[in-house]
Amino acid sequence: MKFKNITKIKLGILIFSIIYIILFGIFYMQKVNYEFIMYVSVLVFFMILIGWLNSKYNFSEGVLIGVSIWGLLHMLGGYLRVGDGVLYTYWILPFLRYDMLVHCFGFGFATLASYYILKPSLKKEKLNLSMIIFLVLIGMGLGAFNEIVEFILVLTLPKTGVGGYNNTMWDIVFNTIGAIIAVVYIKFVKEKKF
Repeated sequence: MKFKNITKIKLGILIFSIIYIILFGIFYMQKVNYEFIMYVSVLVFFMILIGWLNSKYNFSEGVLIGVSIWGLLHMLGGYLRVGDGVLYTYWILPFLRYDMLVHCFGFGFATLASYYILKPSLKKEKLNLSMIIFLVLIGMGLGAFNEIVEFILVLTLPKTGVGGYNNTMWDIVFNTIGAIIAVVYIKFVKEKKF
C-alpha cells in the first residue's frame, strides 16, 4: 500500500493512534470487556479506512487530529472510573454528560471529513443551503450508523454499557449538533480561506 498525502504531523497522528489503540486493546482484553474489544476492532477498521481516504482526499491535519482524539475520548470513556461508573456516565454539567460531548465532538469531525470527500465535487462553489443540509444529513447518517453498531452489540453481548432508548435519542441529538457545528465552521471559517 502506497502512502500518499502523509506529512510528518499526519504520521505522528497515526503513530499516536496506533499506540493508544494497542494499549486499550490490551487493557480491554485483560478485563474481558467484549463491548470495548469490539469498539477497538471498529477503531482499527476506521483507522485503515481514514488512512485510505486521506490518500485520496488529503484531509487536513486538524481533521485527522480531531478524529484521533475522538477515538481516544471514546476509549477513555469506557476505561476511566468516575464515582460508581465509568467516564461515559459522568455528568460534566447537570444537562451535559461526557457521552453527549463525545458524540457532538466526534460527529462534528466526521462531518468535516465528509466535507473533504465532497469538496472536489463542489468546483470552488461556496456551500449553498442545499449543500449545507446535505452535509448535516451525512453527519447524522454517520451517527445513525454508530447507533446501529451499538444496537448490534446490545443484541449480541450479554451485557453492555450502551444504555437504553433515552441514551440513543440523546446520542442522535448530539450527533446532529456536532454535524451542525461542523457545517457552521465550514461555511463561516473554512470557506473564508479560499
